[in-house]
Parts: sequence; C-alpha cells; structure tokens
Amino acid sequence: MSLFRRIFSSKSKSDQKSKERHIEDRSKYMPEIDLPIDESFMMNFKRNGGKFLYCDNDDEVLDSFDKILLENNWYQKDVCSFDLSLEHKFSNFNLTFVKNSSASFFFSTCEYLIADSGAILVSSNQLREKKLTELPDSFVILAATSQLVKNIGEGLKGIKEKNKNSIPSNITTIKDFEPQKEKDFLSYGSSSKNLYLLLLEDL
Repeated sequence: MSLFRRIFSSKSKSDQKSKERHIEDRSKYMPEIDLPIDESFMMNFKRNGGKFLYCDNDDEVLDSFDKILLENNWYQKDVCSFDLSLEHKFSNFNLTFVKNSSASFFFSTCEYLIADSGAILVSSNQLREKKLTELPDSFVILAATSQLVKNIGEGLKGIKEKNKNSIPSNITTIKDFEPQKEKDFLSYGSSSKNLYLLLLEDL
C-alpha cells in the first residue's frame, strides 16, 4: 500500500504531522533517514511550496480539479495547454484551451516526479519549446504515482528509454513552488510557479 493511501485512508492528520515534524526537527548533522520514495517526494514537494491533491481514481481527479478551479476563480477562463488528451478529458469544465502565456494557468502532465528534490521533471512533450518563464505563473500538473523516481538520473534514464527514436528537448525541472507576490526587476526571469499536483494512484 502506498504512503498516500495510508495517509488519506487510515492515519489521522495529527499523526502524520507529528511524524513529519520529527523528521524535519532532526539535526542536519545526523545520518539521513532512508525514506520510502513516495514519502520522500511528498515531504520535499511540500517543503518546496507545492500543493498536491491525492486521487484514488479518475472521478476524484475531476472532483479535485473542480475544487482548484473554484478556489482560484478559473471557471470560464483561458487555460494554456499543449495536450489534446487533457483538453478532451477536461472538456466539461467550461474552459477555453489556448496556446499562449496570457492564460490564467498552465495545465499539463509531466515526465517524472523526483523524490529526492520534490521536483517535477518536464520536457518538450509538455512544454513544446516554451521556457518556464514564458508560461503562466500558475501550473496544474496531472501525474501518477507510477511516475515517482528516486532522483534526476533515474528520470533522465526513463525519458531515454521511453523515447528511443527521438529524445525530447527542453528537459527541465520545476522545483520552486512559492508564487511571487509582486513582480519587480529582482524577480525578472524567475521560474517560480504556484503549482498544484493532481496525483493519481495507479499502483
């Protein structure tokens, strides 16, 4: 049983918070705890400022997506996406799918979830040739627990194995999820994103 299912089905929130606090309070000079890959990703992702919604099935994915739209007032707004399958799957949400950065948010899948850094690995399969700075400040990423890998090396190896005939370009990671409150010249070029992760259990 995955960590996510254990957390959301059996353990109380207070129990989980206590466990996370115990690990975070350890001295940086103590040996690192060898955490399960899913637990490592969750802790690092949250530490980076990301927000994730665990989903047991496709119906829960749609319900969680609906909650994100309501929370951010994104109904009847433009959404930037280069993925036709997402456009089809989420066609009942009264959104206008566009290809430009003036949209309210960017909606995509990803290549892998990197456990040791809590980062999201993406490529031209998701971004085309766009730089992160050329996309909206808010991201909604749909991923599955089977996309969890221990580190960036495993992620890059997986990309090569899946795309033997044509390795995608524009491979990068997103790992800073604290939104910029104000835009100024110091934050110009920042790739920080307000990021929601819809995480589907498929193992």
